[in-house]
Amino acid sequence: MNERQKVLYSSFQNTEEVKKELYEYTKKKITETSGPSNFNSLTNLPALRYFFYLTGEIIRERPEQNYAVIVMDITQFKAVNEFLGRSEGDRLLCFIGDILLEYAQNRADTVAGHVRADNFCLFTSWTDRQELIDIALDLKNKVAELPFAYRVILSIGICASEEREPAVNYLKDCATIAMSEIKGKYYADYNFFTENMRTDILRDKRVENDIVDALEHDNIIPFIQPKVDMVTGKIVGGEALARWRFDQEIISPAQFIPVIERNGLVIDVDFRICEQVVQYQKRVLEEGRTPVPISVNVSRMHKYEKKPLNDVAKELWDKYHVPPQYIPVELTESAFAPGENEVYDKLQKLKEKGFTISMDDFGSGYSSLNMLTVRNLDEIKLDKAFIDEVHTEKGKIVLKHLLAMLTELGVKIIAEGVETKEQRDFLVENGCRVAQGFYYHRPMPVDEFDELLKKQV
Repeated sequence: MNERQKVLYSSFQNTEEVKKELYEYTKKKITETSGPSNFNSLTNLPALRYFFYLTGEIIRERPEQNYAVIVMDITQFKAVNEFLGRSEGDRLLCFIGDILLEYAQNRADTVAGHVRADNFCLFTSWTDRQELIDIALDLKNKVAELPFAYRVILSIGICASEEREPAVNYLKDCATIAMSEIKGKYYADYNFFTENMRTDILRDKRVENDIVDALEHDNIIPFIQPKVDMVTGKIVGGEALARWRFDQEIISPAQFIPVIERNGLVIDVDFRICEQVVQYQKRVLEEGRTPVPISVNVSRMHKYEKKPLNDVAKELWDKYHVPPQYIPVELTESAFAPGENEVYDKLQKLKEKGFTISMDDFGSGYSSLNMLTVRNLDEIKLDKAFIDEVHTEKGKIVLKHLLAMLTELGVKIIAEGVETKEQRDFLVENGCRVAQGFYYHRPMPVDEFDELLKKQV
């Protein structure tokens, strides 16, 4: 640590003196006259556009080098300003700027930049990735050691290029992507950008661009996984699962649901699948057959939807006249957690209209036994994780007592993910009759499901 940093550590003051040094250094770094807009007004480090200019000059002069961009920001910096005041937040930013300045002064082919607010970047040449790791760890350690009233943690992303004369704006964007993946993960010191991240981003963009067209052209379709009475072997229900028909390929929900949950289009998918299920049930009724209930999934993102679920249900009822007992509603366990009352309250209005309310994935991570005493549910779907442990003694004990408790509470139980005869036999012996799983059936197109129902009549 240099003498100037020691002074800053002890007093964390003299911000104006820091600004002056930074400004003088930056003037020496450039070869052209520049205006104040090229610098961040707080730290006097180059602003983004000028950062790109300076780094471009270095690459032009020494194109044979490997270059990297390190991007960093402060986890929950907003809390620093809210709890300690803007002046303390500014001092923190100036201190980080000074650390970056030291690298720019003492490391060849290096430029520090202050992009915005608490977002900084460092451009540098490299021969070994360990050099970049050392810089990231050094930055984190220096900031962590700072005597400050708030625990300061940096999130750091790195993009290292081996291409000749790379585009710095691309390196910076990729480093930002790497950083965003670990933001808030306090155990992660840094993250390198990988091509897999790029592939994931392109895939997500493709989903976002194409999902609306898929909805408009009826390419979001339901597959149904049967629910089976394990004693009789008969199909007693089903669950509608979204699939994307893309050219000749059927895309699973794991590839697109997480993306559309982020942009809100999952609500449109839920409604589209629901309507197709209602249409199918209407067809069965018109043929003079009795439908089995086919449940539809409702994302917890519906809490942001202005249109109430019960209004949507009324519209479907007015249009198709399918009794609600044939359309159970499933919601994942996380939607029943504390703080998620909006969706639960909407579901209760559906329950009042005769819909069955089911908690999907019970035990997958958010549930508590207390939830069962405060939430009024018709059905619990046990998460596959419980079923997978039937081969162990502890797993049997947990599942046995869980089934007994749910039975005593008067809740209908469905076991998910049943794949073996051992699992089936244990569940039946302990009072669970209904199951989904590959032991019986995989999800299938609606017409295939309908043929199975016709055969068992």
